Amino acid sequence: MATPLTDQEKRKQISIRGIVGVENVAEIKKSFNRHLHFTLVKDRNVATRRDYYFALAHSVRDHLVGRWIRTQQFYYEMDPKRVYYLSLEFYMGRTLENTMINLGLQNACDEAIYQLGLDIEDLEEMEEDAGLGNGGLGRLAACFLDSMATLGLAAYGYGIRYEYGIFNQKIREGWQVEEADDWLRHGNPWEKARPEYMLPVHFYGRVEQIHGASKWVDTQVVLAMPYDTPIPGYMNNTVNTMRLWSARAPNDFNLRDFNVGDYIQAVLDRNLAENISRVLYPNDNFFEGKELRLKQEYFVVAATLQDIIRRFKASKKDSEGASSSFNNFPDKVAIQLNDTHPAMAIPELMRIFVDIEKLPWEKAWDITKRTFAYTNHTVLPEALERWPVKLMETLLPRHLQIIYEINQKHLDVGIVQFPGDLDRLRRMSLIEEEGGKRINMAHLCIVGSHAVNGVAQIHSNIVKTEVFRDFSEMEPEKFQNKTNGITPAIGEEYVKDLSKLKKLLDFVDDDLFIRDVAKVKQDNKLKFSQYLEQEYKVKINPSSMFDVHVKRIHEYKRQLLNCLHIVTMYNRKSFLNSDSIVQLSDVVPPPLFRYKKGPNSTFCTSDSDHWWQLLLDSPQAAPGYHMAKLIIKLITSVAEVVNNDPLIGSKLKVIYLENYRVSLAEKVIPATDLSEQISTAGTEASGTGNMKFMLNGALTIGTMDGANVEMAEEAGEENLFIFGMRVDDVAELDKKGYDARKYYSELPELKQVMDQIKNGFFSPKQPDLFNDLTNMLFNHDRFKVFADYEAYVKCQERVSKLFQNTKEWTKMVIKNIAASGKFSSDRTIAEYAQDIWGVEPTDLKIPPPNEPREAIDQTARAVKPKKV
Repeated sequence: MATPLTDQEKRKQISIRGIVGVENVAEIKKSFNRHLHFTLVKDRNVATRRDYYFALAHSVRDHLVGRWIRTQQFYYEMDPKRVYYLSLEFYMGRTLENTMINLGLQNACDEAIYQLGLDIEDLEEMEEDAGLGNGGLGRLAACFLDSMATLGLAAYGYGIRYEYGIFNQKIREGWQVEEADDWLRHGNPWEKARPEYMLPVHFYGRVEQIHGASKWVDTQVVLAMPYDTPIPGYMNNTVNTMRLWSARAPNDFNLRDFNVGDYIQAVLDRNLAENISRVLYPNDNFFEGKELRLKQEYFVVAATLQDIIRRFKASKKDSEGASSSFNNFPDKVAIQLNDTHPAMAIPELMRIFVDIEKLPWEKAWDITKRTFAYTNHTVLPEALERWPVKLMETLLPRHLQIIYEINQKHLDVGIVQFPGDLDRLRRMSLIEEEGGKRINMAHLCIVGSHAVNGVAQIHSNIVKTEVFRDFSEMEPEKFQNKTNGITPAIGEEYVKDLSKLKKLLDFVDDDLFIRDVAKVKQDNKLKFSQYLEQEYKVKINPSSMFDVHVKRIHEYKRQLLNCLHIVTMYNRKSFLNSDSIVQLSDVVPPPLFRYKKGPNSTFCTSDSDHWWQLLLDSPQAAPGYHMAKLIIKLITSVAEVVNNDPLIGSKLKVIYLENYRVSLAEKVIPATDLSEQISTAGTEASGTGNMKFMLNGALTIGTMDGANVEMAEEAGEENLFIFGMRVDDVAELDKKGYDARKYYSELPELKQVMDQIKNGFFSPKQPDLFNDLTNMLFNHDRFKVFADYEAYVKCQERVSKLFQNTKEWTKMVIKNIAASGKFSSDRTIAEYAQDIWGVEPTDLKIPPPNEPREAIDQTARAVKPKKV
């Protein structure tokens, strides 16, 4: 009897997956072998799988380079308004597959690698994730760069080239342990160092008054070395640039130490300067008031603004001809601040205009305000940046003076507009006086920008009517909404216009189509199950429900609510039927369960013979966030008990996948049945994971928070599993006073769960291990976990019931996919472009490198704006 073929052997039986030109395949094979030999200096006898990955990456990069250069030539000829996206985080993940898709090379590369006796998926797995971000904010920035290139915008991303990205998370004895993410240890084939554009950045020093003008002197200089990464648009030959800065010490750094004989120490001290770009700060929901963090924030904006002004002076073609004129600067430059991290760009641009370019203050301020726009990403008070005045005075003394001047003029306007309202002026000041003087960076961003936006409609409303109400009443025209989006990769027609997914509604009752959709999901689950077994040594049934909670660990994201539900389900184990339930948790996801009626069962009622569930859990906690780490420990402790209980057996599994990252998300998300989006209403700005799950055929259980609201509007609230308090309910509960013990005493199942946690059921060797956590839930829970517990449990019953009916479940999936078109980042960027940046997206296809240079001029003359 023949041995069954492995998946890889089956794939190798297939020749060309798509219609691929023989010339393309031959060219890629030739390029692959050339790079293996000349770039990597290897032959097939000694080459490793990583060498093969690098050979393929360099081969694909070759196809980028000509388009990259041609794009910059085109921009120089066209002299369009340029958009600069400033972000301290760009969570790029892996580059190879995305680049092959955007260049139309995926099938040719697949066939070429197959003919060389290799498997392209194996090579793709060798690429390190570029984890230069903590989560949603950084991933959004990456999607936006993609969309800006696809829409033909002359756009640039600017950030920091961290040597160590988001830490690698390991789970040891149930606790999170952080390891350094040395993502550059094997090199990065996609970046190009640009030492010719290295720029000085100044710190410390003092301010002198010379002839009535301020001068920043006696500073310490750090050099900013740029590394450029190409960002290709989808099939349009546009390749934009992400420029990341790396800190370098100048050659004369601490040279005076050498003069007294301590040369070794002088060289070692160079690390102090270069530490600026050494590591990404891991907190994205907490303000980390450290000097190094402020150095990073100023470092990136100081280098970036010098670069922007250099490019402006080199390319502008105004009639005045004087390079010192900045009258049309806002017509040629738009700068978007991704949260408050790059806020120092506002006083820095003012310093350049006033101190160096000698512009009058009023003119400089007018230009600055018309140039900047600010995106707010959070309403949590602890996440808003507030820098101590003393630290600013030491590190950036001239900028502190400028901020004080900005504040004074801002308050002068406020006094005229709101005479006698001193409380309002105090609230609106850039300088907070309580608890030591601090600079409110969000206020600086609002005052120094011409546009301020939130990232979902509900979030933007909260920003406008609550968090920054005083500012919106002062300048209501500034405030607007730009709902986040994601970058799809699902076929040419849909990539270019995701709204066409609505056509799927024509097939929602087509039995053949329903079966096809269900099969795709099942195939994804099978593939992921095999991955879990191979990488994590965990066997799960791919027919079980995959209930996934992927979020950064934070109290407001309420992984605890999910965890309480898991324990509740465990406590009902005697009512589980004889078949399996698997639960996988990604950060503390709740399990979905199906129960059979039991003699005392009052919770689930199902007549199904069997039901499975899987819950995945895999988010990181910030290293300094004690409560988040304790939540992880609770989840892993609950998993230890549940997964080893012989009465449960394989009926329920709770799995925490460590070290969640972009490449793991690409495996988890397509396999998910149920997506957990259960933050307290009014706390999640938007979320983008919710959109990715929706597009990939998962149903959502969630509160009316963030982008969930708009997802419900698009798909119909009946096609999501919505539960719990709304924003108004939360506000009303705050007025009445939230009493956690009331819910504890009134809900027997909740009481049982909390007693188990308190009394050490899940930590028998250390019964008081979770005291801090239970104390928080009873006495200091700002996010009201108990208030939504009952509604959440009941909503999970609805999920369980529908999951029993595969046809109806799949029909709801189809309706969700069809409704996800709004959540394309192309739509988001088109709105930014038209409403904030003053530029138009275009369908223009830049002439490819094999056409003569004259083709650029012909194309430039034929440019027609695209109407979105």
